[in-house]
Amino acid sequence: MQPISVCIIAKNEEKHIEECLRRLAPYGFEIVLADTGSTDRTVELARRYTDRIFHFDWCDDFSAARNFVLGKASHDWTLSIDCDEYLESVDLKALAAHMQTRPQAAGRILIRNRFHEDGQPACEQTRVSRFVNRKYFHFEGAVHEQLVPIDAAAPKYVYSAPVTVLHVGYDGTEEEMGVKCRRNIALLEKELASQGPDPYVYYQLGQCYRKIHDPENAFRCFDLGLAMDVDPALDYVQTMVESYGYTLLDLKRYDEALNLLGVYDEFSRRADFVFLMGLIYMNNGLFDASIQEFQKAASMTEFAVDGVNSYKAHYNIGVIYECTGHLPEARAAYGRCGGYEPALRRLKLLSQNRMTEKIRQESFRNGECNGNT
Repeated sequence: MQPISVCIIAKNEEKHIEECLRRLAPYGFEIVLADTGSTDRTVELARRYTDRIFHFDWCDDFSAARNFVLGKASHDWTLSIDCDEYLESVDLKALAAHMQTRPQAAGRILIRNRFHEDGQPACEQTRVSRFVNRKYFHFEGAVHEQLVPIDAAAPKYVYSAPVTVLHVGYDGTEEEMGVKCRRNIALLEKELASQGPDPYVYYQLGQCYRKIHDPENAFRCFDLGLAMDVDPALDYVQTMVESYGYTLLDLKRYDEALNLLGVYDEFSRRADFVFLMGLIYMNNGLFDASIQEFQKAASMTEFAVDGVNSYKAHYNIGVIYECTGHLPEARAAYGRCGGYEPALRRLKLLSQNRMTEKIRQESFRNGECNGNT
């Protein structure tokens, strides 16, 4: 197998760097790190695993830092990861086969983003191009940078690389997320000002605004991005459409959210969009249609966010049945949620009280029929 360099940029990452490098160590990869000005123990900890550590003067440009560390690698085959990304699995034999047969293609690794939602652990998965031969690729974009062919006219071939990492950077405190998102918003706005409108930049801006609970600005960015010429087959476009729908729900623009029916055929290829449509119907009081969408989502295999094709779909079916007085059906739906804590709470309440009229009315008053996202 041809040797591989793992390329990392870091600044004040002592919280994550050792776990990141510890998981890489058993595979014998060259580890190359560019530090952009750490004032904590990041470099000290990294030296336990590699002597290939370089300084990069930060210039508000992640691609510049990424390309710098690519240039410091000893090998052409490179895997780019972040300090808060921990390698979970890699099939070296399968990866070697891709290297042999697809030298000019980009390998899209699976990234599992861990976070908490309503106090519950959750995970969203996505594939991102991170494994390439540096002779053919470089990074572009000041923030949320992307690997693109050096030759702009070259075909953009991609494949699913047999590499999975766990990203824990979204699992911080509200304050930590706010600092990170506001930093990224400033860089993205700067990029828009210098490079002009770009749907991917609008998408990333919208995601940042959603994370800091600013739905008005999130809607503005998603709306601008989707108004441009975008390819529905791209993963980020799929996610942008779904995030746009959730933002409309956040803004209580329920009627407007129904307009997503117009793109149903294009985006219902994965359970996330179908689940979203279930929530949209639910918030518009169209309960039969909502149940049908949740049932469809629960039957699908392609998804990004954990639970949309299983316990979350069944939970919302249970909520609808409970709120409409169909208690046996509600208990059955909650029972299909496994160990999902909100469903266990509803089952316990139903078991203790057999769902009196008083409790049913309480559910309506507390807005239970707005669904669980």
